[in-house]
Amino acid sequence: MNGPGDILPASAARFGDKAALVTSDRTLSYTELDAVSDRVAAGLVAQGVRPGQVVSIYDQNRWEWVAAYHGALKAGAVVNPVNVMLTVDELAYVLGNCNSAVIFTNPEHAAVVSELARELPDLHTVVTFGEQITGTVSFTQLTDVGATVPHLMADPGSPSTIGYTSGTTGHPKGAVQSHRAVLLNCALTATMHGRRAEDVVVTALPMPHVYGNVVINGTFMTGGTVVLLERFAPAAALRLISDHRATLFEGVSAMYAMMLAEPGLDGFDLSSLTRCTVGGQTIALSTIERWQERTAAPLIELWGMTELSGLGTTHAIYAPPLPGSTGVCLPGLQVRIADLTDASRDAPPGMAGELMVRGPLVMLGYYNDPIATAEAIEPDGWLHTGDIATMNDTGHVFVVDRRKDMIITGGYNVYPAEIERVLAAHPEVAMVAAGPVPDAVKGELACAYVVPVAGAHPTEEQLIEFASKHLAAYKRPRLVRFVDELPKTSTGKIMRRELIKQLAE
Repeated sequence: MNGPGDILPASAARFGDKAALVTSDRTLSYTELDAVSDRVAAGLVAQGVRPGQVVSIYDQNRWEWVAAYHGALKAGAVVNPVNVMLTVDELAYVLGNCNSAVIFTNPEHAAVVSELARELPDLHTVVTFGEQITGTVSFTQLTDVGATVPHLMADPGSPSTIGYTSGTTGHPKGAVQSHRAVLLNCALTATMHGRRAEDVVVTALPMPHVYGNVVINGTFMTGGTVVLLERFAPAAALRLISDHRATLFEGVSAMYAMMLAEPGLDGFDLSSLTRCTVGGQTIALSTIERWQERTAAPLIELWGMTELSGLGTTHAIYAPPLPGSTGVCLPGLQVRIADLTDASRDAPPGMAGELMVRGPLVMLGYYNDPIATAEAIEPDGWLHTGDIATMNDTGHVFVVDRRKDMIITGGYNVYPAEIERVLAAHPEVAMVAAGPVPDAVKGELACAYVVPVAGAHPTEEQLIEFASKHLAAYKRPRLVRFVDELPKTSTGKIMRRELIKQLAE
């Protein structure tokens, strides 16, 4: 195999009529999923798509999304998975920046996308999942072609995917991922987590996100079955784990906190789980302990980023567990902890610094942005991740927090994740996130935003006192605000930068 476009043909040959993908409205075998993605490829070629052109996919999780992804790769196109939470302006920027030729979307977004297409000279075809909308091609029409096209074997080093970062400052940047990087990440992650054909994986991770992509395609590589939720809801996820006798659930920390807080948790049979994974953000040790106690399945921590096509570090399933660590680097990847003031030097042993990575998983660069690429990747190949971490003598990485999320109060560096880990252990706290609020004296103060457990009524004083037993004085939250929910990205990660807006409202 040269790239992710080769995964389905290889697995269809091995696993045939075995269930590959289960959604709320359809179950497809490996043979069926491979065949429908072939028809997508033929339809795209009939629409004039040429190798190397960009095909965007803008929708929630659904079986057609998966078929469109693999069909575009089979046609030799470069896939642009688009976060469905983007605003119209952000979507317009992404489609124009990557010179998208075709976009898949749903009827709800079709009118807006069609309007954008009139303003973007490269975007010539809008394909709608579901019903046809005037001015678009329906997915059924696209795939109702008699012709077939030869499956193009990709150059492993050529672009496979352009995945855009969140764009929290300025415009989003398109990380160009090679076929080799995407394929290796799926394969190496599957190996580290011990995936096998008997696995049934329940996930609500969004397909546009690299974590979601690796979960699904890593499972396809090994012949397992993916049970895919359109979007995460705790009761629905628990029900699917129970009904399908799932062996894995894969998600982000907020998903586990929400499932543990689900009132009907005790009514679900989770005994089939053999391991679970968690990434995207740091997770409280107390959450790990509670989930493992409830399921008797190890919760495997991991770390990754768009610029790596997925994971960078994780634990091997049979290695001794080390809670709090995101594991060791994937085979073939190098990691180091750089000094925060000089990236060319390593941080002293045991000291926090910036996590940097180098190897075949690193992106080719940011699309049409040589300046941002040069800022992110050093001349010797080391990629700046923007994450603060430490590393022990066995090579295990401990991610402290995002460098840009750091709170500076009275000259001291405070990492929100430390506050979150402590308060998450309080029995009356369901979810928590921390962020800065301006202060005339200290510059910034740490504020904790807390979703209480159903029926509980903790006070600000109680939680600050609880934190004081576990955190140095300068690290303690000075304010606590109680909220009904926390703002989240499409993957379920907490958007800390939105917290201050909540305080202002």
